[in-house]
Amino acid sequence: MNVFSAMEIAASGLYAQRTRMNALASNLANARTTRSADGGPYQRMDPVFRAVPVADRFQNLANDPDARSAYLVEVSEIARDTTPGQRVYDPSHPDADEEGFITLPNVDVVEEMVNLITASRAYESGVTLIQSLRQMAGQALDIGA
Repeated sequence: MNVFSAMEIAASGLYAQRTRMNALASNLANARTTRSADGGPYQRMDPVFRAVPVADRFQNLANDPDARSAYLVEVSEIARDTTPGQRVYDPSHPDADEEGFITLPNVDVVEEMVNLITASRAYESGVTLIQSLRQMAGQALDIGA
């Protein structure tokens, strides 16, 4: 496997974690949204990741044994969490039902913050990996010069 394949793998991880952070930001921003375009409360979004073999993506690596054990990350979908939200008694709220209850989104702010920190750290690791690969490639060119 070459440096460019390793960078492609790292870049796919960066894209996946950026997508995850965007979904988490949306979840946090809508943690108290009781009315969405669908009419009900906001539903938590969660990206679904899928592993794609590098050899499937690059034809020139099809016979490379290292490429068969390396995988890219792909976001296959952004799934909506259908877990029901918490019901709270608030008869003065405009979205209250006949009994005076509103349904809040199924977003746990603490859990979302932990996930955001995890995604941020994974993104930082990918950036560090790309910087290291770039530095190694530069040093290899200096050796050949």
